Amino acid sequence: MKKIKCVAIDDEPIALLILSEFCARMGNVELVTFSDPRTGLENIRSAKPDVVFLDIEMNGLNGLEVAGSLPESCALIFVTAHAQYALEGFNLNAVDFLHKPIAYDRFVRAVGKAMRYIGAEKEHADQPEIIMVRQEYSSIPLHLGEILYIEALGNYVKIVRRSGDAILSRLSIKAIGESLPSDRFLRIHRSYIIPLSCVESFSRHEVQLAGVGRPLPIGRVYGESVYRRLSEI
Repeated sequence: MKKIKCVAIDDEPIALLILSEFCARMGNVELVTFSDPRTGLENIRSAKPDVVFLDIEMNGLNGLEVAGSLPESCALIFVTAHAQYALEGFNLNAVDFLHKPIAYDRFVRAVGKAMRYIGAEKEHADQPEIIMVRQEYSSIPLHLGEILYIEALGNYVKIVRRSGDAILSRLSIKAIGESLPSDRFLRIHRSYIIPLSCVESFSRHEVQLAGVGRPLPIGRVYGESVYRRLSEI
């Protein structure tokens, strides 16, 4: 099995030790750690790892600044005790957000999610990342990574973006759902479509997205298939 090459940047030695132990326990994960973010970033640019684990609040440099300089080929996982940064993290296309202290099974899920992300990026490299959405008399380009969730409102859909604003388009939720890649978006209710990358937690009845103040309901008809799919990420 091919080794998963990872880099971790954190100014807390205990956090780096825990990540190292978790990687050794998985067996196929090779981890290089850095306590200095600038040195870590230099290594990332030259070594081009598969996955980067990154703290946000570090002495000397904010992890969000480091994230903006990472190569696009890296899957980014934030590791921090500061939950308030979750939305900013996902705006930087982080594939997951681990809260300290980290449980081993949650760590394994995050690595799996990162590898699926890398696989999907390679598989869909030639597919467009932008769809055109009609709003009133204009067509608006919408980057798929901007979508926080989509809600059906009668004969319209409201596309809520990670920036906080929304697009109101005269489309059915079925029609816009068909234009989205099924490996990245999931219909959870007759009125809601969500991006899988934003899922923070879920039960059999609702889903909590990072950056959304309320959980979104899972429709009774969709319940079993949605729960099964979310359990895989």
